[in-house]
Amino acid sequence: MFFKREKEQAVSFSQRMDQLRSAGYTVDSTGSGLTRAAKGNLAALLKETASGQTAIAEVGLVIQNEVAVLTDIGFQKIFLTPSGKRTAAVADHLKALHAFKEDLAETLGLTSLYNEGLGTTNEKHLYDRVKDRDSGVGRRAWERG
Repeated sequence: MFFKREKEQAVSFSQRMDQLRSAGYTVDSTGSGLTRAAKGNLAALLKETASGQTAIAEVGLVIQNEVAVLTDIGFQKIFLTPSGKRTAAVADHLKALHAFKEDLAETLGLTSLYNEGLGTTNEKHLYDRVKDRDSGVGRRAWERG
């Protein structure tokens, strides 16, 4: 008596987009290789990976038909669009963004990570007090320069 597990079926990118549509998302192609999935005033830019799977490129608030990404400027979190428009991120925005991202990941069948489950994370950091952080070892306080 041997039990054989059924092989998981690989779901294509277009099938995932159909799942999003049936879950109440509006799905549009942006023309730049990304697909925009929106619900309410929040949207995500999705891309198809080389293996045919779905990946989330960016998630954010919709401001004048642009996806504004959560950005930390050191003393405040803001939503920043590619064209430079910004708005302050308030608690209601962050709660809605977190719920939107979790719902989107669940609908797409993506793995939910623990650190992302704790709250809203962001990829863009514009810290004003950390000079030359990403360019190797910077000048140390005791060095003259």
